[in-house]
Amino acid sequence: MAGRPKHSHKCTEEIIEKSKAYVDGGFMEMDQEVPTIEGLCMYIGKARSTVYDWAARDDCQQFSDILELCNQKQAVMLITGALRNDLNANISKLMLGKQGYKESKETEISGKDGAALGPIILQPVAPREAD
Repeated sequence: MAGRPKHSHKCTEEIIEKSKAYVDGGFMEMDQEVPTIEGLCMYIGKARSTVYDWAARDDCQQFSDILELCNQKQAVMLITGALRNDLNANISKLMLGKQGYKESKETEISGKDGAALGPIILQPVAPREAD
């Protein structure tokens, strides 16, 4: 049984232009708060696998830039929207996590008055005898 031929969907100039239009504001026509890769796929009528295939191909390098621009615009809109309380902070945090953003907490251990700790030496100790 033969599968579909590789690169069966052409990345045409029309698709490139329509994809740019989505990122430039077309997502709002679809009543979306921020641009997403899924929304882009719906806007141009193509599957995610096709879109990612285009982004990886040498003959359609522009598409890689479009996907990156979509993600960058999404991140900026999520951060700004959450800071202004226009967007749900928890959903924004979840979506930003998919882009590699993460919450981190640093803990610093120091000696008296913030001085550096000396070397820590671990030595085995014989078990205590029961009384």
